[in-house]
Amino acid sequence: MKHGTDIMNHSDLILRPDPARTVLRPFDVSDPAGFDTQQHSRPQRIVARILSLDADMVKSELARVMDGLVQRHRDVDAAILRRYEDVKVAAGCVDVEPDQARLIGAYFLEEYAFEAAALFNPSMIRLEDQSDAPEGGVRFVMALRGIGEGHLSSVTFRVGSWDPEGGFRVDPPSEFAVAPRIEADEGDGAVRILCEGSQNPSETILFPVTEAQQRGIEDMRLVQFVEDDGTVRHLGTYTAFSGMDARCELVEAFDFRRLTMCKMTGEAASRKGMALFPRRVDGQFAMLGRQDNENLWLLRSDSLTHWEGGERILMPKYFWEFVQIGNCGSPIEIDEGWLVLTHGVGSVRNYCIGAALLDRDDPRKVLGRMALPLVHPSPKERDGYVPNVVYSCGGIVHNRRLLLPYGVADNFAAFADVALDDLIAELR
Repeated sequence: MKHGTDIMNHSDLILRPDPARTVLRPFDVSDPAGFDTQQHSRPQRIVARILSLDADMVKSELARVMDGLVQRHRDVDAAILRRYEDVKVAAGCVDVEPDQARLIGAYFLEEYAFEAAALFNPSMIRLEDQSDAPEGGVRFVMALRGIGEGHLSSVTFRVGSWDPEGGFRVDPPSEFAVAPRIEADEGDGAVRILCEGSQNPSETILFPVTEAQQRGIEDMRLVQFVEDDGTVRHLGTYTAFSGMDARCELVEAFDFRRLTMCKMTGEAASRKGMALFPRRVDGQFAMLGRQDNENLWLLRSDSLTHWEGGERILMPKYFWEFVQIGNCGSPIEIDEGWLVLTHGVGSVRNYCIGAALLDRDDPRKVLGRMALPLVHPSPKERDGYVPNVVYSCGGIVHNRRLLLPYGVADNFAAFADVALDDLIAELR
């Protein structure tokens, strides 16, 4: 029996995790529960020890710290002073010498290797600026899930291109990752991530910053959303994992240097794997979801951040998706309707990638779906942290060709493309 359609053109390009890529992030040194009743808090006790150092020792230790960081990070001085400003009131050190302030900031930071263990589950959108696109090709930006220490998931970005002659290319990532300025809005609960000084998207890292995200930010589904007036917004849905609960949140990326992360409310948002349509449908926002962890649902809302109810539109039908189906990213609008890339879970928990076509005017109507998977775990692409899994968070269509990045075995990222006409011909 065939396991897939074998119509994809698979690239030799593979993106693997790089433990040398690190970002400076806040280091939490608060007292654990049950030990937080002492007269002075743990941060205050740490600061007292730092302030006990004489001037020569402060200067020496600060020089050592800076020497180790400037080779791997840009604007280190600004980062450690910013961290000092974050903690100075709670740590009781509002009036100290400049070098003491810098050293205190360094003690409350850590280097985090955000993709040391894995780099996978990519999504892709086209760059707005196509001035340097190859002939007949396209420039794109990708979001990928990186896993680092403690199996903690973050989101990292890459820029690349595709063309008919050269296939997929991904620009080498910057040697630097920018330590962000984090601003929480107490009013609407939004968190703003400001990567000042970032020179390209690969320098921007989204790591967990809220309680709901404390065990990971997972599987971002990027989408280039076009408002009715033609305004283009770069949005993404992702899973925030607290360690106990997983729910969907929304991010808006402004040039991938300024990003705003927002909570989503409503019963539908309390699940994983939501993917936003790239425009309004009948005047409403539309989303795909898998609230019951088995079927694919269509949701509509007047608000980007509040989602209730939904209508089941796709159920497991073929052998490779008998356990569950879900989306592999936002629907893609093509001449024939809405192209939806799906994931299916079958025997031995194999994850495959398939496709379905929804009616453009009424996406509740399923016009066709693949009886065999488009991408399936192959002998050379099935081993890793989670074996027998291929999974994507979204591709693009360029000149009637589907360009698809996908994760393999929760470990690395691969690429494939296929003529859209060949894919449509496989729909039943």
